[in-house]
Amino acid sequence: MNNLIVVSLVEVNMQSTSSSFFFHIHFHLHNNCPLHFTSSHPLFSTMANLLSFFTFSLFFLLSLPSYSISSSSNYTFPQKYFINCGSHSSVPAVAITFSGDLISDSDHSSSAVDPTSRGLAEIYKTARIFRQDSSYELETEETGFYIVRLHFFPFPDLFNAKFDILASGFLLLSNFTVPRNVTSPVIKEFLLPVKDSKLKISFKPQESSFAFVNAIEAFITPQDFIPESATHVTRQGNSNISNKDLSLSALSVVHRINVGGSVITPENDTMRRNWLPDDGYLFIKESAKNHSMFTDSLNYDTERGASRYDAPDFVYKTAKEMNKVVERNDDNLFNITWDFEVNKNGIFFVRLHFCDIISQERNQTVFNVYMNGVYGQPISPFDRLSQMAAPFYVDFVVDSDGSGFMNISVGPRIDSRTQNAFLNGVEIMQLINERGSVQDGNGQTKNRRLLIIAGATIGGVVAVLILVSAVVILFCLKSRKAKPVESGDWQVVNANGTSSHSRTTVRTSPIGSTTPDMNLGLKISLAEIVYATNNFDPTFMIGEGGFGKVYKGTFQDGVKVAVKRSEPGHGQGLMEFQTEIMVLSKIRHQRLVSLIGYCDERNEMILVYEFMEKGTLREHLYSSNEDLGKSSSRSVLSWDQRLEICIGAAEGLQYLHTGLNGPIIHRDIKSTNILLDEHYVAKVADFGLSKSGPPDLTHISTDVKGSFGYLDPDYIRCMQLTQKSDVYSFGVVLLEVLCARPAVNTQLPRDQVNLAEWGLSWQRENQLEKIIDPSLAGKIKPNSLRKFGETIEKCLQEYGTDRPNMVDVLWDLKYALQLQNSAILPQEFHEDSTTDVSWQLALPGIHRLPSIDVSTSIASASESEVFSQLVIDEDR
Repeated sequence: MNNLIVVSLVEVNMQSTSSSFFFHIHFHLHNNCPLHFTSSHPLFSTMANLLSFFTFSLFFLLSLPSYSISSSSNYTFPQKYFINCGSHSSVPAVAITFSGDLISDSDHSSSAVDPTSRGLAEIYKTARIFRQDSSYELETEETGFYIVRLHFFPFPDLFNAKFDILASGFLLLSNFTVPRNVTSPVIKEFLLPVKDSKLKISFKPQESSFAFVNAIEAFITPQDFIPESATHVTRQGNSNISNKDLSLSALSVVHRINVGGSVITPENDTMRRNWLPDDGYLFIKESAKNHSMFTDSLNYDTERGASRYDAPDFVYKTAKEMNKVVERNDDNLFNITWDFEVNKNGIFFVRLHFCDIISQERNQTVFNVYMNGVYGQPISPFDRLSQMAAPFYVDFVVDSDGSGFMNISVGPRIDSRTQNAFLNGVEIMQLINERGSVQDGNGQTKNRRLLIIAGATIGGVVAVLILVSAVVILFCLKSRKAKPVESGDWQVVNANGTSSHSRTTVRTSPIGSTTPDMNLGLKISLAEIVYATNNFDPTFMIGEGGFGKVYKGTFQDGVKVAVKRSEPGHGQGLMEFQTEIMVLSKIRHQRLVSLIGYCDERNEMILVYEFMEKGTLREHLYSSNEDLGKSSSRSVLSWDQRLEICIGAAEGLQYLHTGLNGPIIHRDIKSTNILLDEHYVAKVADFGLSKSGPPDLTHISTDVKGSFGYLDPDYIRCMQLTQKSDVYSFGVVLLEVLCARPAVNTQLPRDQVNLAEWGLSWQRENQLEKIIDPSLAGKIKPNSLRKFGETIEKCLQEYGTDRPNMVDVLWDLKYALQLQNSAILPQEFHEDSTTDVSWQLALPGIHRLPSIDVSTSIASASESEVFSQLVIDEDR
């Protein structure tokens, strides 16, 4: 018998253009847990507003609920809510039961059954379908964070569903669809702060589509399961700012990883979570090994450490540790690094789980953990908990660096008794703010406002205050966005083109010292730049990068320029702005893009360069749709042109390494930072991340910066930046030139995602010709390709000491070009043959440019410089 109780209650949901009211159908599940289903109807809006106002007011005044809060010590796993949607039947599971939702079919919702489902849990054989805005309302007895899991497995006729899902005022999913190629259920998990007497989960079909759900889980978590705040790691690595407040944000689970272990299913987890193994996320698989599983009992300390509900025993009883059998000559000081794919523009709550099952005695192992290579924190298990095998976790809030990946590393400390590091588990969740900004189906963000009308006077006042505050905050944020300069609010510009407000004279560097003196001879007035770009006309925009947007401009004398304007929210800022000016104001070389000037008026950060007519090298190799992660070859460059471009870029990079009194390490070599002029002459650009220093010092850095896919693995592992890091990145560019595909393509099979790894595997099989750009098929002479492939392989050696210097790379590339154009023999010769042909392919002489004259020519290096090891000026 169905315990269905219908009550005539009305609620108003105000929308942007009109109001509508809802019939609430109140009923009980089989386990007598109260549940409400809501469906909209457009009639009687005025009556609905009045009735809703008085009903809510009366309820608010007379029936204020009292709440309890579950602590981890007395917490027991709840038995509600677990809903088998679209069914009248209950489905038993381990320790719980999914109860049917008992909603009678109507014009607003219907149930669906797929009798063809085989091998799936019973909850995926039925679904609730919504044709109009509809909601589940779950009565809550406790406040705190609730786990909400939504289960989807579409039947053949449900793939066209497209809908939004909201809960507790947060937009959880926007324009959500289930991919047609799924072979297993899709589970979306969220953690929501609930402070009301009801948890409302709303489904909003898009346009003429519909919504559906197979099952819902919603239950309270233990007290302090999510902290009020955590250390906030910004893109620049700052952590001394105020910690990020988590109490007002919902969380969307992105990754949950059992490091060093196997898959953990909901049946084996204390909170019905899924955990995946970490092997597929390791940056260098040989750097880590699984520690043997811990077989004794764990020593939980719920006051200072973790509880069984934070992660199951299986997580804390397994771990990854350093694989110290890897042959190295640096005393095994390397890191273990994992890379996780994340939203490019998100903010993430990261929980790292630790349990020292590695050490043989207490206080034996101390190590560092690094977030995105820009922030490091020591981990000392004994300082946290006095016992061995005692689980604990460390929380962070981490800003995305714009790469689409999050980098997490652990590495040894020199002050540790044992040179080792370990990790047991990783959880990554994206923050969803109160305005409803979340990831949609395409990885973008969407803002949606949900306005709730409060009936009580006090509630109305609070709502107004919140609304006013939100407007003020939005106004302030909007004023920070990049926008055209309006003449009406300009500051007075002096006759010399400068203004009374200059960013470089008032800002300080991150270490507290004053900003370095800038080269004022390069300063350009904001008025000139506004004129050149037609007030930053969007039609003049030619690109966008880590620093901001790039515009084409023309000064009054007819000189064409490229104008790079910083924007709030991009990964690079004041430090990169200053570095670019300081580096390029001191050097001039025909293979480096010239800095014409800069502007720092009115809080602007603008760099002006010579205009490179043909754009970036990448644009001439392949087309790329970053939103879809797809690319396709589009190059019309001949092999000779590609070799000339590589040679030109190598000359610029070699000059940075050896042509000055001290080396400059570019640190961000990639195909978008190699620009081409109207004659396809290549020049190296973008020095915002570069490092310079004397050639006789070695420095260690936690500030790992660069672009994913081009980063030197030795740099990531050891935090040691050298010229050889640039050589590695240049090797990736050489592969891009040959294969006409991105350095990273996540849409390809896993063994092809990383171009460097994939290309090296073919090179080592002596089959590089099988992966070249199809437009080059049959057009590269075998010996030229062979030499080019060997050069790539040398550049991409795992350890920097095994890679060549740029002078050797440059020589090899010129040799490959000579081999391509050689007509000495009627048939191709081989370099390992007994015939010595090197004298017949003599290369043009390379003359060394004196270090005091940096205005012309191509620089080389003496023999001592070629084999020197030059490093940076930054300490750990």
